[in-house]
Amino acid sequence: MSGRVGDLSPKQAAVLTQFRQKIQDILPSLPAQHDHYLLCWLRARNFNIQKSEAMIRKHVEFRKQMKVDTILTDYKPPEVIEKYVSGGMCGYDREGSPIWYDVIGPLDPKGLLMSATKQDFMKLKIKHTEMLRRECQRQTEKLGKNIESITLIYDCEGLGLKHMWKPAIDTYGEVLTMFENHYPEGLKRLFIIKAPRLFPMAYNLIKHFICEETQRKIIVVGSNWQEMLRKHIDPDQLPVIYGGTLTDPDGDPRCRTMINYGGTVPRSYYVQDSEKIQYDNSVTISRGSTFQLEYDVAAPSSLLRYQFTSDGADIGFGVYKRTKKGGEQKLEEMLQVLPHERYNAHLVPEDSCLTCPEPGVYVLCFDNSYSILQSKKVSYTVEVVPPPDVQLQKPHSRGDVRLQ
Repeated sequence: MSGRVGDLSPKQAAVLTQFRQKIQDILPSLPAQHDHYLLCWLRARNFNIQKSEAMIRKHVEFRKQMKVDTILTDYKPPEVIEKYVSGGMCGYDREGSPIWYDVIGPLDPKGLLMSATKQDFMKLKIKHTEMLRRECQRQTEKLGKNIESITLIYDCEGLGLKHMWKPAIDTYGEVLTMFENHYPEGLKRLFIIKAPRLFPMAYNLIKHFICEETQRKIIVVGSNWQEMLRKHIDPDQLPVIYGGTLTDPDGDPRCRTMINYGGTVPRSYYVQDSEKIQYDNSVTISRGSTFQLEYDVAAPSSLLRYQFTSDGADIGFGVYKRTKKGGEQKLEEMLQVLPHERYNAHLVPEDSCLTCPEPGVYVLCFDNSYSILQSKKVSYTVEVVPPPDVQLQKPHSRGDVRLQ
């Protein structure tokens, strides 16, 4: 049995019923509540209720932390990302699923990562994925049948060593992990076309981020790639440049109004070339260590603003809130406010803020525990900004600064 609606074994049907009961408390927080959607999470964990429940509960937290429900309307990517990140949705396959194109060759990974933060790339990919998910919903309503996954076409012409730059691979790995963890069963098939000799090497660098089920959906097509695409996509839904008859209204065979072809990022966008920031403090964090800063936030809805840069390599960073007063408390025992991530702050300085919904002690943690060879110098400025109805005071640390 496939584990899909209309093709469930008695055991799978019973597991679905139990799964729905176990997650009643979070159902309203999910983008869909129907059986088709819940079965995606069960199939992703081979109908193991405990693993599926843990996965979907993490997704609810992910949606809150990343503000996914409003990301389509509220998130505006930096100009450099909008102009130079290649790809786009164009047409539908023969079964009605949306088609997304990733155009690898013109992509300038180094230029982009020198001009925008890794977190902006993650938000952009979440925005794209949410747009595709909603397009699947519209197709479901239009066609009267369930559409829950997309066809993906990777145009690998021009793939080169520049695309295997380590920060780029790390960033792409995080994007793939995000897809696997939060959009299960969202991919129907992936066509790799125009792959150069270098492709197997590039694929080996990111393969470990992809689960076996997803790997089985990858089709590497040879010189007959146009014929293969036309088997799955009607010509009028396939751009002329990819072997179909679809053009833009002005006759453009590349359909540039739907697919962005990227390009080399001008150095005028490079952040390190244009910004010289003065920081209040700096610290060297030894290899295998962390550095924590604690701040008292007296008023609810205060802003905690942080700016930091690192020398030579990336640095981990997260924000937590103490849940008990006095004494020592481990990070894992605290409330996670901002998920721990590795920031390419050696390429683009981080400058962000978060709203503290409740007063209390907030802990900023710089993490170099994953580095076994390299110490990291981090320069930083932290500021607590009270809400407008509270008198502005100069923020101060508790003095609890710890290297661990």
